[in-house]
Amino acid sequence: MCKNCCGKGGCTMSMIAKYLVVIGGINWGLIGLGMFLGSITEWNVIYMLLGSMPVLEAVVYVLVGISAIMMIFGCKCEKCVNGVCVPSESVEASKTEGSM
Repeated sequence: MCKNCCGKGGCTMSMIAKYLVVIGGINWGLIGLGMFLGSITEWNVIYMLLGSMPVLEAVVYVLVGISAIMMIFGCKCEKCVNGVCVPSESVEASKTEGSM
């Protein structure tokens, strides 16, 4: 049986990818807005948070890029492919046996 898991979507990696893509999209939107207003680096949230650590800043950008690629092609794990609430065969068998 499904135990209130239908509201949850996919595996942990796909959820992290979704969050990183949203963060990246907001950051790029703020960078564009800053460019319209005449400043480039002041609106870059990742640079504001991690500017003193350029290697960590680059890692975040790479992770956002990988997450975007993962969103394009989709996650191929069993949980994401089959869905979260796939009833097992034993549950289906017990449902049919109990109804006879």
